[in-house]
Amino acid sequence: MSIERELSKRSGSKCELCGAEENLKVYQVLPTKKGGLDEAILACNTCIDQIENPDNVDLNHWRCLNDSMWNENIPVQVVAWRMLSRMRSAGWPQELLDMMYLEEDILEWAKATGEGEDDENKLVHRDSNGVVLQHGDSVVLIKDLKVKGSSMVAKQGTAVRNIRLDHENAEYIEGKVDGQQIVIITQYVKKI
Repeated sequence: MSIERELSKRSGSKCELCGAEENLKVYQVLPTKKGGLDEAILACNTCIDQIENPDNVDLNHWRCLNDSMWNENIPVQVVAWRMLSRMRSAGWPQELLDMMYLEEDILEWAKATGEGEDDENKLVHRDSNGVVLQHGDSVVLIKDLKVKGSSMVAKQGTAVRNIRLDHENAEYIEGKVDGQQIVIITQYVKKI
């Protein structure tokens, strides 16, 4: 059975965040480890647009989180926590966050995108042109890079897909080049 059909069955053919019944899509909750049902939600276009574009957030739309934050499905809880964290300065989202409890590993997943961190403490990873990099982005190498500890050279123009961000250093990302997981300095990549 397809993931969309499974999510539709799980959610009763409704957006798992706001309950809308139209324009539903599978939304992968990043960063993913193996993909699939345990790392995805069924969401409407409105919710997906506002998740991916913080400038489009409509506070009143997200009052639905008062109910969906209690959803038994972990990916729904993670997205609810991220959106409440993003909007917490409005007051009522902070009150809901104070009531919400996530197990340690789930909270770590929820924080993986940087939501919930104070802006001054938040690490921002930028490529060589200053473009902000996110978990799961694709980049291209702009220079040949010797890989420390091996004889491998990562060639200029090589695409690195589904990057991971280093949570301790804004200049480091990780990605696979020729099947090998390597650390790459952000000044040598350009977002695709």
